[in-house]
Amino acid sequence: MPTIKIHLEQAEYDAVERFAALIKVKPEAVVYGALNRLMLEARRPEVRGEIVETWTWHRDNLPLWADSACSVHAYEGKGDDEPAPSKYM
Repeated sequence: MPTIKIHLEQAEYDAVERFAALIKVKPEAVVYGALNRLMLEARRPEVRGEIVETWTWHRDNLPLWADSACSVHAYEGKGDDEPAPSKYM
């Protein structure tokens, strides 16, 4: 059977795991459900463009739905922001 593995940053995994716990499923169920929704919408050109764009920036940025654990403060001389759950999850 073919296998696809996805590597998440801890801040991304934490948000997925928390959502999975909220709806009482495993994180794998959340990811599979998200993939199912995506594939049903993949014919739309804007969805295809978003996939390409997301893949391009994902190595350097966390998505909006990820926890802020890896964020840094926007001002020089200030410390890192305190880790916090995503406001989107």
